[in-house]
Amino acid sequence: MRNQNQLFLGGLLVLIGAVFLFGTLFNINPWTFCWPIGLILLGVWLLWGPRTFTGVWLLGNVRRDGAWKVANEEIGIGVGDVKLDFTQADIPVGETRIRVSGFVGDVDMWVPANIGVAVTSNAFVVDAKIFGQKQSQLLMPLHFTSDNYVGAERKILLETNFFVGDITVKQR
Repeated sequence: MRNQNQLFLGGLLVLIGAVFLFGTLFNINPWTFCWPIGLILLGVWLLWGPRTFTGVWLLGNVRRDGAWKVANEEIGIGVGDVKLDFTQADIPVGETRIRVSGFVGDVDMWVPANIGVAVTSNAFVVDAKIFGQKQSQLLMPLHFTSDNYVGAERKILLETNFFVGDITVKQR
């Protein structure tokens, strides 16, 4: 999955660069075409995107706490915070994948000690504090796996894709 994201992002950057180079060479304003095409593509994606996608928040916060049933989920935000408190949640046996994508975002996650946690992040800039370990990455993917992940009965895989992201994972 990570290679697909990198391939998509790389292809998108090459396409954007080619459009602007073409615009410079032929004295055409690429923004005249990019905004309408971008809005059309965003609309098509929202209408026919992945069915596990729970919603898109351009500005705002997503919060899951208390007694909630955890399932594979995709969350999209433009700019905002995602708070996921798994301490009282009903977490199924096996691996549960939570994917959060957006432009600028802050993801905070609280998990019980017996839950295995893996975090991957693809971002231009990411700051992470996972179980007290601080990591910062620039143009490099971030990977973290808790010591108990392999043997844990219940596991949470958090995948984030941001331009600028901040990730905090704590045990309660």
